[in-house]
Amino acid sequence: MPIVASDWAALNPVNAVAPQTIAAAGTIVPVSFLTVLTGNVAITAITPPVTHAHMLAIQFAGTAGITAGNNIATTKASVVGEVMLLVYNPSTAKYVPVG
Repeated sequence: MPIVASDWAALNPVNAVAPQTIAAAGTIVPVSFLTVLTGNVAITAITPPVTHAHMLAIQFAGTAGITAGNNIATTKASVVGEVMLLVYNPSTAKYVPVG
């Protein structure tokens, strides 16, 4: 299935928005590839910015990481200051951490 123009525009680096900084929360709503979190609350759900397969980079301020359930496939602790990559699988509607 081809990517529709509106979704492709969201992924196009020419149209990419700057990384955003948001407070860590149970549910986060990223709008850019890189999201920087403040605080130390485990993420239990991520609102996908697009409906097709994509990857997000999340930089954590704490070690709470992500928790399986909702739309996250695997629990994984974060490392302070490091980036965790998450791949969205539209077939399962879940994010899977890389590595």
